[in-house]
Amino acid sequence: QVQLVESGGGLVQAGGSLRLSCAASGRSFSNYAMGWFRQAPGKEREFVATINWSVASTSYADSVKGRFTISRDNAKNTVYLQMNNLKPEDTAVYYCAAGQYSSRRYATSGYDYWGQGTQVTVSS
Repeated sequence: QVQLVESGGGLVQAGGSLRLSCAASGRSFSNYAMGWFRQAPGKEREFVATINWSVASTSYADSVKGRFTISRDNAKNTVYLQMNNLKPEDTAVYYCAAGQYSSRRYATSGYDYWGQGTQVTVSS
C-alpha cells in the first residue's frame, strides 16, 4: 500500500531554516501531484506547495512564496520542502500528500494519500 513518511521537523528560531523530507513508496507516482500542507492548532489544514512528480512543475501558497522550495528526487522517491526565513506563523504540523494530478491539487480534496505529519515550531 502507499506510504508517505515525513521527517525533518523540529524547533528553530525565526529566520532559520529547515528541510522536510517525504519518503514515498507503494506505487508509481508518475503524473501524481505531491503536496505539502500544514495545520496549526485550531485552524484548518492549508495548502503550502505542490509539485508534479513527472515534470516537476511547482506552485506555492502566497504566504510561503519566495521562502519555501518544493522539489523531488526520483531516484530516492522522496519529496522535499526547503523552508528558509521561517516565521513564527509557520508553526504547524506539516503533512505530505499524494494524489492524481488535477486542478484540485491546491486543496486537501485533491489528495488520496497522507503522511502522519511532522511538527515545525518557530520561536520568535
